[in-house]
Amino acid sequence: MRFGSDNAAGVSPKIMAAVAAANSGTAPSYGADDLTRALEGRLAEVFEHEVAVFLVTTGTAANALSVAAMTPPWGAVLCHEHSHLMVDECGAPEFYSGAKLVGLAGSEGKVAPRAVTEALGEFAEGFVHQVQPTLLSITQSSEAGTVYSPAEIAALAEACRPRRLALHMDGSRFANAVASLGVSPAEITWRAGVEALSLGATKNGAMFAEAIVLFGPERAETLGYLRKRAGQLVSKQRFMAAQFLAWLDDDHWLALAGHANGMAARLAAALAASGSARLALAPQANEVFAIISEAADARLRAAGAQYHVWTPSIVAPQERPGPGELLVRLVTSFATTAEEIDRFAALV
Repeated sequence: MRFGSDNAAGVSPKIMAAVAAANSGTAPSYGADDLTRALEGRLAEVFEHEVAVFLVTTGTAANALSVAAMTPPWGAVLCHEHSHLMVDECGAPEFYSGAKLVGLAGSEGKVAPRAVTEALGEFAEGFVHQVQPTLLSITQSSEAGTVYSPAEIAALAEACRPRRLALHMDGSRFANAVASLGVSPAEITWRAGVEALSLGATKNGAMFAEAIVLFGPERAETLGYLRKRAGQLVSKQRFMAAQFLAWLDDDHWLALAGHANGMAARLAAALAASGSARLALAPQANEVFAIISEAADARLRAAGAQYHVWTPSIVAPQERPGPGELLVRLVTSFATTAEEIDRFAALV
């Protein structure tokens, strides 16, 4: 009953086989190999747009280097107050860019256009004594397990236009959002105004495979140098490209994400029907936020269940736990089984 993180799951057998196949013979290093070139073409097909692709080993690197390429040291990056960028990157975005992160409140883990507009009003344009907002970063799917629709993203892009903010998307669970929404990847990226995407495969069946996808050529040269300077230009890059190619082949990435989402829906339904737990948020991807009693928590821990107690401020005040209760985050993966979920619900 491992619901602590989708990072706890192993590697999809199809992806593991692709890594083994890439181990045959030799190949040019530092991204000059045929697999990396093939991946660049494949991602252009997936997103229906010419793209520049930079493979990195971690989501932190993808986010931090994206921010550094899109923000000057005197810039400000607007993001949700509970976003990974704000809370869980150990200062990496600030370290690589020198920019300031500005956390915005927002219900269900999402930033609203009004919050962007109000935040921009706090920074006088051209005022040398203040940092200048230059980037909005949103998370898809969000830290609350919710997803942005194409219309919501387009509205945020519109809110950015008066001050010419670029729009970045942290897509460590991008596949889960695409599977949930049933839309094309293009509809929730460049067509809606996204300029750069941190595309994550590691949480969804890969071994270590993250990518920065640029939908315009303007920052490609800068990112190339930033990646090398950060120690993220991997010499045997073919093994990363092989993972992505297998992940994307025959929509394997969406099948893996769809399974994880389906298991989250099953878990949410089981908890809601248990009479001993309640949902704090309606899950839209592969994260479930539920309120359970401290007694249920003790039973679950004793039985070996793994999950995280979460900060109550991520949910609306009326949905927060009361005395003797806890808010917990449960994350499902491509490897989660129905048996795990049913056993967990029975213990609750």
